[in-house]
Amino acid sequence: MTSWQIVRIAAGFFILLSLALGVPGSPVFVSQWWLAFTVFVGLNLLQSGFTRWCLLETLLRRLGVRPGC
Repeated sequence: MTSWQIVRIAAGFFILLSLALGVPGSPVFVSQWWLAFTVFVGLNLLQSGFTRWCLLETLLRRLGVRPGC
């Protein structure tokens, strides 16, 4: 897998997890504050789209994951 594939998988996982933990109707609801994490992930995706820089991708490349589109 390439670094961008891992970034997209991680972002999708974090969004779904934070929604499951933050939506009151969810069986695993903890607190609505988890929705702030959803906003954080979304803002990071938006920022990386404009700047072409993503912290997670930088960390993955340092760990030896090959870059990719």
